[in-house]
Amino acid sequence: MKLQTQSFALNLLPSPKFCKPIDKREFISPRRDHPSRPISLRCSSVSTASSTPLTAINHHLSASSHKPFPAEDSRSIMELSSVGTLSTLTHDGWPLGVGVRFAVDQDGTPVLCLSRALSPDKRSALHVQLEQCGLRTPQCTIQGSIARPGDDNAVKRLSATWRKKFGEEVEEDSLYVVAVDRVLQMEDFMEDGVWVASADYKNASPDPLRDVAEYIVNQINTNNMEDIFRFCNVYVDLDFVVSETKMIWMDRLGFDLRVWSPRGVYDVRIPFPMEVTDEKGAKSSFNGMSQLAWEVEKSYCPADFNKVKTLKRVVGSSHKGGQ
Repeated sequence: MKLQTQSFALNLLPSPKFCKPIDKREFISPRRDHPSRPISLRCSSVSTASSTPLTAINHHLSASSHKPFPAEDSRSIMELSSVGTLSTLTHDGWPLGVGVRFAVDQDGTPVLCLSRALSPDKRSALHVQLEQCGLRTPQCTIQGSIARPGDDNAVKRLSATWRKKFGEEVEEDSLYVVAVDRVLQMEDFMEDGVWVASADYKNASPDPLRDVAEYIVNQINTNNMEDIFRFCNVYVDLDFVVSETKMIWMDRLGFDLRVWSPRGVYDVRIPFPMEVTDEKGAKSSFNGMSQLAWEVEKSYCPADFNKVKTLKRVVGSSHKGGQ
């Protein structure tokens, strides 16, 4: 088992083929009568550096890790959030941070509605956080230039964006946009970040599961805890006893688990056998992996895959589960 303090990654190979259809819309318990044909789930470990600028090399590593690109994470955070902290300089040179509401347009550009009393400096930063099931708080900080929309067409388009997000009209002379220069993406507090270029941020797509991820994760943590423990024992190469585990979040490429043990607290990434694009596909993949894990545990079929070997130590977390 390899331990890391900041980053981890995995590589998944062949995709599974289920031998018979199952209910893909809800989670099910593994079949107890007879085993099905094993799913091919092959994983290996890859390490990535999270403190360097996002380049083509970083893109390659992120792709092989079966985690979304940092730019995708930033876009997802901005899509799911509606409040943040705008930091700018006052006229006397002092930094000032104020809470703001925001929406984003199609390429992720933040749209703000500011009080007339606030005259922000052109150089600004918008910091946004997204709590994931009370276990992790990924965040992004957008650095850029803040200004009013350039023309009447832009004002109408941005007003429509605001109306769609909040269901209310906005005073046109209070609209501002942040022209994104670069983005600092962080997985959680006390972690290294990754700088994302403006073009990468604008060209990225938010995760397709973003609107249902929290609902799915809460369902699993409430009703499928036995499966989560089994995933730790079957798919992860552990040399310690798991005291408690919970799913943190899910995206198109896999899911993250928080693992508590007498030795410490860790996060582990488990990839899906194949990329999913909607809630139905996510539940189908989870059900298939649950079935295979149960069959391996009961020795109905061999563990014909390489277990996940890389764990990420969680800094500053209690060693007691659920705290």
